[in-house]
Amino acid sequence: MARKPLDYDQLNENVKKVQYAVRGELYLRASELQKEGKRIIFTNVGNPHALGQKPLTFPRQVVALCQAPFLLDDPNVGLIFPADAIARAKHYLAMAPGGLGAYSDSRGIPGIRKEVAEFIQRRDGYPSDPELIYLTDGASKGVMQMLNAIIRNERDGILVPVPQYPLYSAAISLFGGSLVPYYLEEEANWGLDIVSTCQSVASARAKGMTVRAMVIINPGNPTGQCLSEANIREILRFCYEENLVLLADEVYQENIYQDERPFISARKVLFDMGPPLSREVQLVSFHTVSKGYWGECGQRGGYFEMTNLPPKTVDEIYKVASIALSPNVPGQIFMGLMVNPPKPGDISYPKYASERSNILPFTYFKAILGSLRRRARIMTDGFNSCRNVVCNFTEGAMYSFPQIRLPPRAIEAAKRAGKEPDVFYCLKLLEATGISTVPGSGFGQKEGVFHLRTTILPAEEDFPAIMSSFKKFNDSFMEQYEGYSRM
Repeated sequence: MARKPLDYDQLNENVKKVQYAVRGELYLRASELQKEGKRIIFTNVGNPHALGQKPLTFPRQVVALCQAPFLLDDPNVGLIFPADAIARAKHYLAMAPGGLGAYSDSRGIPGIRKEVAEFIQRRDGYPSDPELIYLTDGASKGVMQMLNAIIRNERDGILVPVPQYPLYSAAISLFGGSLVPYYLEEEANWGLDIVSTCQSVASARAKGMTVRAMVIINPGNPTGQCLSEANIREILRFCYEENLVLLADEVYQENIYQDERPFISARKVLFDMGPPLSREVQLVSFHTVSKGYWGECGQRGGYFEMTNLPPKTVDEIYKVASIALSPNVPGQIFMGLMVNPPKPGDISYPKYASERSNILPFTYFKAILGSLRRRARIMTDGFNSCRNVVCNFTEGAMYSFPQIRLPPRAIEAAKRAGKEPDVFYCLKLLEATGISTVPGSGFGQKEGVFHLRTTILPAEEDFPAIMSSFKKFNDSFMEQYEGYSRM
């Protein structure tokens, strides 16, 4: 009997190569346990609202009015919605002929792209062209669109930091390219070493690869570090000398939990450096409404901005974007609201500011950024208090990435079970505590070194119990496989 086109052995081989650990074996097992009635704490994915973070009021009011524009004709609308939310809803509906149910321009609504450009100019101090900004269904879609444009065949290599967010390894596999790892240095707080990165490029070229692009994730996922301005300058000079496109994943730019290294965009550093780099280094930067203090993952709003790409290339990227007709319109409006939030003097500003940070007290929300900063410290200190666990401080993003120093007997037990050692540990942790994490092998790590990634997103009041549960499990695990017991 003839094989059918969608039989497994007839599938595109690139599809079968794709791995995505964030929703891999651990996540599937956690879902099974949840169906059996076990309480699961899903710390495997940066999904703030699923772990109890409340949505910001103002953007939800505006989008609610855009979704139901007939409410604007109700004489009582002003009793429910503040005047600035009503005005902003009318502002966006005027930009979107046909409302939220109609396609937009394939690049996104022009007026919202203009708002994004104005945000970038305020942030960086340099003008931004709305025609070089494309709105997307989350940052991930933009990343995939650019990788698809860059990768031509399996000899095309993409430099990716290791540990890395598995979107990159998965997308590179899907498009038939090759991942070229450059290792971040855990002992240097996950810093980037240009010398070892040069060695990665040389090694790839010796194997016949053409290295075409470099990815940076700043702040880091899963590692949580923030790149210094000096480090970003090194990276840009490296891309200039090696003729690489820089793909700057900057989706966590609002998630900063220390004051020594504030977020600085790669674009700002590039323009600060001046010619010839500022005119020649090709840069694509990504942002989203899914992270920061917004956490609107399900809304799927994002953008990418292109710098120093030739007009014909931009035209080709537009052509590919047009195949999907348009990014989702509600997500575009969320992006407009994120880059153009309420300002001092607006009716909604006090509530918005209090929800965002620690500016004003309020009862329904805990100030999001202030709480995340405290949770980053609690989790780091908690891990470092555990036997055979060491963890760098989470400077930014939403994750801790502790190293678990597994005893030889645990590694042997994992091999007997047919599991990677960190997968074995994380499965045991899940079964014992309900804490769903992602093993470090899903992000890449040095040989013989083991990690797990967990978000810092559970509710702050739940942290003592979560860290106590982790510590109890870890002590028991180490006692079982190392013969260790605390006096």
